[in-house]
Amino acid sequence: MEDIQKIFIGIKVICSALILLIIITFSIYTGLVPINFTSLPTVDLHEIKSEYDVSLLDESPKSKLVKYGFELFQNTPNYIGPNIYDSTKIFSGNNLACSNCHLWAGTKPFSASLVGVVKRFPQYRSREHKLGTIKERINGCMERSMNGSMMPLDSYEMKALVNYLKWIGRNSPKEGEVFGQGFMKINLPNRAVNLENGREIYKVQCVLCHGSKGEGIKEMESNLYLYPPLWGPDSYNNGAGMSRVITAAQFIKGNMPYGVTYESPILSDEDAYDVAGYINQQERPIKINLQFDFPDLNGKPVSTPYPPYNDEFSLKQHQLGPFQPIIAYYKQKFNLVKKK
Repeated sequence: MEDIQKIFIGIKVICSALILLIIITFSIYTGLVPINFTSLPTVDLHEIKSEYDVSLLDESPKSKLVKYGFELFQNTPNYIGPNIYDSTKIFSGNNLACSNCHLWAGTKPFSASLVGVVKRFPQYRSREHKLGTIKERINGCMERSMNGSMMPLDSYEMKALVNYLKWIGRNSPKEGEVFGQGFMKINLPNRAVNLENGREIYKVQCVLCHGSKGEGIKEMESNLYLYPPLWGPDSYNNGAGMSRVITAAQFIKGNMPYGVTYESPILSDEDAYDVAGYINQQERPIKINLQFDFPDLNGKPVSTPYPPYNDEFSLKQHQLGPFQPIIAYYKQKFNLVKKK
């Protein structure tokens, strides 16, 4: 009897392996999955430091607010997304989560880390040409990355997000300056984006997680994305910072394929640049009233993909480069040092 059980288990293992082999072979043969094992999604082995672990908090009203802020940050569409039952709480126009860009619940270095961010406000924002508050900055994300609408400044959701951000930055220096804020710097190629190379890099390194049409992969029976869409109707709109090639390339360099860190990048600067350009040339939601952004056009980043500009360079060059001539123009004419 024991021998029969062993034989039966062996048959099950062999059959399962054969089925998996058939699926992988079919996917590779049809081009759905290119053969490149660096593109396989890696399990996120990162453990949130106890310093940022909300499960260690007590049940006081203040701690509950922080915990709710964490939930909003990690599972945004479940609370303010377009498919929730309470229409008065719908502020996000897509099903992205804050953590899709700000990885590790906003604490990953060079993934636009939000540790200490509250202490860096009020802050001058060239897009609005004024000093802005952290709440206004959050609403900027709501209207652009989340393709939605502003949350009331006194809403419970806004208070929860701000309190969560305060909490993860509670041990940061007084000015809020920390290692790993912003994105990883790259050596900007002195040429236009190579869209053909960008497409090939996308096929090899990105398609398995984000899909051949940039549609992403959702969790089972959920509004949440396991891997977010990079274009299409449920992605960020063309007014988001990530729609700028230089910004996207810097993010990709230090964080993608998923599992990469600034200490162990996989893509070269040129490949990150090309795939960022390829992604941002795809169709995505269009934000209205973009002509009112950057009242002082000299403050507009050189890779902003929409006009107007205070120069004679073409829309195509602002979207795809080369960016060095634009950077040199602003330095020569206005003595401005442009980095993005």
